Amino acid sequence: MANDTSPRWDRKMQQRLARGEAAALGELYDRFASLVHGLAHRVLDDEAAADSTTREVFAYIWEHPRAFDPREGPMRAWVAALTQRTATAALRRQQRRDADPGSPEQDERFEEQVRAAAAAARADYIVTSMPSSLRAALELAYFERHDYRQAARTLGVTEDEARRRLRLGLQLLSSAMPRPAVAPPGTGHRP
Repeated sequence: MANDTSPRWDRKMQQRLARGEAAALGELYDRFASLVHGLAHRVLDDEAAADSTTREVFAYIWEHPRAFDPREGPMRAWVAALTQRTATAALRRQQRRDADPGSPEQDERFEEQVRAAAAAARADYIVTSMPSSLRAALELAYFERHDYRQAARTLGVTEDEARRRLRLGLQLLSSAMPRPAVAPPGTGHRP
């Protein structure tokens, strides 16, 4: 998988950043800049804003290297989550700056836009970080409209393996979507 890092690499990178090694920041930037910029652009839908968010994310990492905790998961996931939070905050600032004092309907529309952008960014991250075997099966099904039999032939795997890859890939993608809140039984409405 592209840009994967080992837990050992993550710890060493954090240590190098904590020591103030500029070369470490350059290496981290080379490894994750396209991920950060892509996620930021997905949320903000603006090249200049994505560039600004990318700079902000790497500035934060440089100034707060100990904010990353290797025990909580890989650095790649932490950088992606940091990017999503930073881009969402930028989107909210932009909305406050551009909008008239919001009516409840405008505020709700904007919050829906933020939720949709965040879900899209999570989906992008999931697709780029999933194993290439799953990603290839999903790309065949989605972009080339292959069913599992055609995907199996193209990938050179059994039909059962193609089905398994498609199912697992779709399960991973479904985790990007926020779960709707459900009202308790008998209330007759959803919150």
